[in-house]
Amino acid sequence: MEIRRAMPVIKTGDPAQSRAFYEGFLGFRVVMDEDGMLMLASTSTPTTQIILAWESSSAVDPELLGVDVSIEVADVDDAHKRAVTDGLDIVRELRDEPWGIRRFFLRDPSGRTINVASHIARRP
Repeated sequence: MEIRRAMPVIKTGDPAQSRAFYEGFLGFRVVMDEDGMLMLASTSTPTTQIILAWESSSAVDPELLGVDVSIEVADVDDAHKRAVTDGLDIVRELRDEPWGIRRFFLRDPSGRTINVASHIARRP
């Protein structure tokens, strides 16, 4: 399976303070800023990323609070087929999201929820 990036999802009750820490002390830069989540990337290694998530009644992706790790793969359909074949614990079925990703959630052996996703190819 081709993994493009893996991002821990850090839940926070104080997004401003968390943002200040990751931007200020660690030097991450914000690459996505949406209600209920920030995606931050390393300035030296752009695929080194983290996601900050917090509760918001108008969050773009409220399910993110139930995720521990987000992994982008080259072919999510193939990953899903393999997970089914291997009898893994799929906790949310494969589907397209309106913001341009296709994903499913599964539980790893330690009980963590993993978001496995690919960007949806744009059609001309």
